[in-house]
Amino acid sequence: MLESAGSRTEHREPAITRENVTAKPIDAHEPWMRGLHADTGYLLYRLGLRSGQLFNACLQESGLRLRHYAVLRFLAGTDGALQRELSTRLGYDPSAIVGLVDDLEKLGFAERRPSPDDRRSRIVVLTGSGRDFLRDTDEAGLRVTGELLGPLDPAERESLHALLLRIAEDGLN
Repeated sequence: MLESAGSRTEHREPAITRENVTAKPIDAHEPWMRGLHADTGYLLYRLGLRSGQLFNACLQESGLRLRHYAVLRFLAGTDGALQRELSTRLGYDPSAIVGLVDDLEKLGFAERRPSPDDRRSRIVVLTGSGRDFLRDTDEAGLRVTGELLGPLDPAERESLHALLLRIAEDGLN
């Protein structure tokens, strides 16, 4: 578009909006894509994002996210945990744990109780409703995993899981 501003003429490009930008499918054979796909760390990052997006979509109805699920899943294997333990074990910021536990308490999935070892401390425990919720989400988790790992046969899925577990045990501690 040309506009006259005094004696000079200015050219303005139309604003870029979602409506006038169409996403082109990614061509895996483009040189820049081959470079990214040669980077295992990038592939793990992208698959992790996709996995989180799919699982969060499954959890969306309940108002929870993957981080809430991780807290619930951790609590399912314990008799309760201090918030600072949840923070350390899950790798979440302590202030984030407070909000996550608040959310879970509001839904009745977890509750804070006095610690038997230190009455000034509170432990977070999973409730019966929290256990029911986890049981119900197990199927959704299997669907997400099935979608992500669809191109692999069962033996390849097992191998991938074993390799990722070995990396996680070493790299996340």
